[in-house]
Amino acid sequence: MMNVLYIHTHDSGTYLQPYGYNIPTPNIMKLAQEGTLFRHAYCAGPTCSPSRAALLTGMAPHSCGMIGLAHRGFRLNDYNKHMVQYFNRVGYETVLCGIQHEAPQAEVHLIGYQKILKHDSENAENQWNEDLLNAQKVAEYLLEKKNLSKEEKKKPFFLAFGMFNTHRVYPEIDDDINPDYVVPPFPLYDNRQNRKDMAAYMTSARIADRCVGIVLDALKEAGLENNTIVIFTTDHGPAFPHMKCNLYDPGIRIALILKYPGNLSKGKAIDALVSHLDVFPTLCDILGLTPPEWLQGKSMLPLLEGKVDKIRDEIFSEVTFHAAYQPMRCIRTERYKYIRYFDDFDHVVPANIDDSPAKSFLLEHGLLDKHIERELLFDLYFDPTERNNLVGKPEYQQVYEDLTKRLHEWMVETNDPLLKGKVEKPAGAVINKRTSISPTNRSPEDIE
Repeated sequence: MMNVLYIHTHDSGTYLQPYGYNIPTPNIMKLAQEGTLFRHAYCAGPTCSPSRAALLTGMAPHSCGMIGLAHRGFRLNDYNKHMVQYFNRVGYETVLCGIQHEAPQAEVHLIGYQKILKHDSENAENQWNEDLLNAQKVAEYLLEKKNLSKEEKKKPFFLAFGMFNTHRVYPEIDDDINPDYVVPPFPLYDNRQNRKDMAAYMTSARIADRCVGIVLDALKEAGLENNTIVIFTTDHGPAFPHMKCNLYDPGIRIALILKYPGNLSKGKAIDALVSHLDVFPTLCDILGLTPPEWLQGKSMLPLLEGKVDKIRDEIFSEVTFHAAYQPMRCIRTERYKYIRYFDDFDHVVPANIDDSPAKSFLLEHGLLDKHIERELLFDLYFDPTERNNLVGKPEYQQVYEDLTKRLHEWMVETNDPLLKGKVEKPAGAVINKRTSISPTNRSPEDIE
C-alpha cells in the first residue's frame, strides 16, 4: 500500500511560481513538473477550518459541521469521518507535524493522529522559523524509515505537514526582493505599502518552499518517493482584501498538485474544475480502497488517466462564520459564477478581512461606506475579474435561473442549515460583531 504525504500551506491561493507568478518557489515548481498541476482547483470554503475540514472529510463545511474556526470553538459533527480516522481503520500509521485546523489545539486528540511530531529545539525565534524546524522533524521521521525492518516497512503512513507560512504576520522582506519591482495581486491598488506587503508575502512563500524542499529531499533519500502519493495544497486565497473569506475566485481558487507513482498525467496541467472535496475519493481510488459513504466529492483519477475531460459541471463554496457571521454561498461553472449573501446586512464586515496594510489603506478611503450586493452573477469568459454584475440583465436571465436553481438544489441535498434561516453559533464559540473593525478585537462591544 502506498504512503500519503499531505503538505499544506496557509493562505496562499495560487500565488506561487507554478501558477505563473514571479514568486521564488522552485521546490514547489519542481513538484508541479514531476506531478500534475490543477489550474482550476477550488476550496469548499475560503476560511481556514472550513476549508481544511472539507478536504479531510470529503464533505461541504456545513455538512461536516465546521462552519467556523476551530480555535474559536467550532468543531466537526463527527471526528470519525475525518480522513485520519479512515486511514487508522485501514491500517495506516497516521502522523501530524505542524499546523492543523480541524480541532481546537487542546483537543487535537479528537482527530485521531497516532503520532504528533514536535521539534525539541529552542531555536524557533519566530513562527516562520517554526516551519523550518518542523520540516526537519518530518525529514527525520522519513529518514528513520530507512532503518526499519522489511516487515516494519510494510505499514504505510499518512503524514500531514502543515505550515504557518504564508499566513500573516509576514516576515521581514528578504534583501534580494525589492518592493519597487513587485506588483500587488489584483485587485489591490498599486502603491508602495501594498508592494512592500506583497514582497513580504513572497518572502513567506520562499520559507514555505524551503520546507517543501527539505521534506521532499528526505522522502527521496529515504527511498520512499516511488511508493508515496504527495499532495500539495493550501486552504484558500491570501489574506488580502477581496480574497480570503470571499467567494470571488481569488478567495476560493487554490494551488493543488498531485504526484504519485504511475501517474499518466505527470508533468501536465489540468484545466478541468475540481474541488478540495475531490481529494478524499481520489486517494481512495488510487489506493484501491472502498470510499466511505459520506463523501460528496468525485474522484479525479479519470482526469489523471485521460479517460474524461471533466468530472464535474460545477463547484460550490461557502462562508458562514469567520471572525464574524457573514453567510454566503456560491456556484461556479467553467463559465459562470453566482454568489448569494443570505442575510440582510449589506455592508462590509471588516472583522472578516485580516488586518493588513491594504485593509488599512481601504479603511482610510471609505471601505466602511461600501455596500454589498446581495446577489452577484458573472460571465467569467468576458469578465474573469468578476466586476460586472449581470443580475437583472435580460440576456443572462436563463443563466441566472439555472444557477440559482442548482445552488438551491445543492443546499437541499446537503442539508444546508441556511435554508432554515439564520445559523446560530455553537455554545462557547467566540465571534466578533459584524461592526467590529478587527478580528483581534475582544472587547465586550466587539464580541457577540
